Amino acid sequence: MADQISGDNPTEKTAEKLSETPTGVNRYALQCAIVASIVSIIFGYDTGVMSGAMVFIEEELKTNDVQIEVLTGILNLYALVGSLLAGRTSDVIGRRYTIVLASVLFMLGSILMGWGPSYPVLLTGRCTAGLGVGFALMVAPVYSAEIATASHRGLLASLPHLCISIGILLGYLVNYFFSKLPLHIGWRLMLGIAAIPSLVLAFGILKMPESPRWLILQGRLGEGKRILDLVSNSPEEAQVRFQDIKIAAGIDPKCEDEVVKMENKKTHGEGVWKELILRPTPAVRRVLLTALGIHFFQHATGIEAVLLYGPKIFKRAGITAKDKLFLVTIGVGIMKTTFIFTATFLLDKVGRRKLLLTSVGGMVCALTMLGFGLTMAQNSGGKLAWALVLSIVSAYSFVAVFSIGLSPITWVYSSEVFPLKLRAQGASLGVAVNRVMNATVSMSFLSLTKAITTGGAFFMFAGVAAVAWNFFFFLMPETKGKSLEEIEVLFQRDGDHKVRGENGTV
Repeated sequence: MADQISGDNPTEKTAEKLSETPTGVNRYALQCAIVASIVSIIFGYDTGVMSGAMVFIEEELKTNDVQIEVLTGILNLYALVGSLLAGRTSDVIGRRYTIVLASVLFMLGSILMGWGPSYPVLLTGRCTAGLGVGFALMVAPVYSAEIATASHRGLLASLPHLCISIGILLGYLVNYFFSKLPLHIGWRLMLGIAAIPSLVLAFGILKMPESPRWLILQGRLGEGKRILDLVSNSPEEAQVRFQDIKIAAGIDPKCEDEVVKMENKKTHGEGVWKELILRPTPAVRRVLLTALGIHFFQHATGIEAVLLYGPKIFKRAGITAKDKLFLVTIGVGIMKTTFIFTATFLLDKVGRRKLLLTSVGGMVCALTMLGFGLTMAQNSGGKLAWALVLSIVSAYSFVAVFSIGLSPITWVYSSEVFPLKLRAQGASLGVAVNRVMNATVSMSFLSLTKAITTGGAFFMFAGVAAVAWNFFFFLMPETKGKSLEEIEVLFQRDGDHKVRGENGTV
């Protein structure tokens, strides 16, 4: 990474110049990030609606627990494939067309699941949608981060995850209302209607501008500069961003040509895997460890167990009526959406590091209480009212503290710490780890609860969260308010020098 910072270090000059520019969020950049993030609503909906649809799929198709675990988890395994493909794809065809591709895959998957005459067809649709998930999870935060200014990157880059939460809540609501339809119609409509917004979004995204950083990396300086003028708060800010991006891309900062031939540059992601994995610099190695670590712990701490298996968990705690199960699960969706929405405004004020450590500390407490409540509820056969109440309150608390910190920060942080030419494929590696852990929890939770009880599973997740807190405390520096180019310098150090204090230890 060091060879990407050539000439005079621009970060001090950048900070000095931007300090005099307006600090309000740019409306056009916000609009672009919102449109790009809508693809995440479809993914969230698919996740949320499956938690209820599986109840009816079990009833009609006579599936067992293993088949249900495969059906829920297979989406994440294919998302792993999609995310690995998405990094190079977005480097070749651009961020915008990669989002279009994600929308088309979602649409095809939804059509197959909505048809669903048999378990194999249903599984095929789920796999197709999983590919779309991989593309969407990788490219939407990267696009938003590359459009945003440093002062509001936390807000814009967290929008995709806010949209996932909105989608999950919509899925829970559809579960409740469609559950009253005939069995063979209800769950198919739940899964199939996602095809409609997918089709609309595929066309709507084409009206968005391309990422200016991607354009400049291709040598299309004129186009990149014009988009920077639109998404910046002032011409001066746009010019500073333009200069910094050119330096990061290895282009002479004095060059003002409309198009530059990148004859000796790798503009489509060639050789990135070598720089990321085979021969990384110490700085890149630290970036990779931090980014992959935060993705690992996001799902290793058990959030997917509550989001996907909420009805089954609350049933074991003592709730038996289907309509009450879905109502309690809707509360999970409301908590998640409310607190992620709150987090979008705190990320650029409180900072990533403080918010994350507070969030994970709260998760340790909530998971411990949830494990205790479920253990007491199950041992009493669901007859202890206070244990049921404690289980519900603890589950809600866990979702709340997760959503205000670890949930959005994972996507913001991993989309901003990689250097420009490594960003797309580095982010795709993060998404791959994220999906592996999601699939692991999704496809093993029911079996895990049979082995160590439901309460025991959440005690285990509490232990993982405690390890996560220490990982973040020692390895995660603060990135709030820094430009993407400044963050490249943040992870570099000479010799054994370490960044301490408010920035934490790198």
